[in-house]
Amino acid sequence: MLLMEETWGNIPLLHIVEKDAFDDKKVPVVIFLHGFTSAKEHNLHYAYNMAKRGLRVLLPDADLHGARSEQLTEEQLYPHFWEIVLKSIEEVGLLRKELLNRNITAKIGLSGTSMGGITALGCLTAYHWIDTAAVMMGAPDFVELAKGQIRHFERNGLELPMSGEERNKMLDRLGTYDLAKNPSTLNHRPIFFWHGKQDTIVPYEPTYQFYESIQKDYEQRPEYLKFESDENAGHAVPRKGMLLAAEWMARHLND
Repeated sequence: MLLMEETWGNIPLLHIVEKDAFDDKKVPVVIFLHGFTSAKEHNLHYAYNMAKRGLRVLLPDADLHGARSEQLTEEQLYPHFWEIVLKSIEEVGLLRKELLNRNITAKIGLSGTSMGGITALGCLTAYHWIDTAAVMMGAPDFVELAKGQIRHFERNGLELPMSGEERNKMLDRLGTYDLAKNPSTLNHRPIFFWHGKQDTIVPYEPTYQFYESIQKDYEQRPEYLKFESDENAGHAVPRKGMLLAAEWMARHLND
């Protein structure tokens, strides 16, 4: 298996693929998005298990993370959460252009944990070319989640680095990527959710309610929609969840 540290455009990433598949332009691609305060190399167990199932995996660093870190504390970084998400959505599009420039026209899947899972759900509203997604601890309701974070800031006496007008513009922009408001953009694409019921960072219930709300759209292909709940898990994905995500991506990209 090959593990290469590369920069595509201005995006640092890890590129993982089986050695004998490196030159095969037909090998399906997974773009895996990491969580808040994490980095690309922290998710190599996902990449390994996807690559050994016949997939090419790209692990980019999000803005202000990993190789792009500006040494901000978590408290300093947190007010930029949605800016990072929005930039990552844009950069997923840039990575697809890079793939096409390299004559790689295979299927593309998207996966991620926490902030990465949130970003993946936003990408599903933006890009019709994503063939499948595996989302761990993600949330589709961008606007409501952002409003809840703003209320949390205000309750704790913290000041957001933006004016009221800038806040409203941000919420309007988030609305365009809010899958809860735009569920038809899924267009029956295969999607897997994993979420722990004890998660206190990204609440379980809104994501599960969204899953329930779209079940009717998958009546003709129920195998394209799955939600794996963990009764005891908090904001961390156990090995079983990771393997289920890898299996999902392989099944829906290799068919």
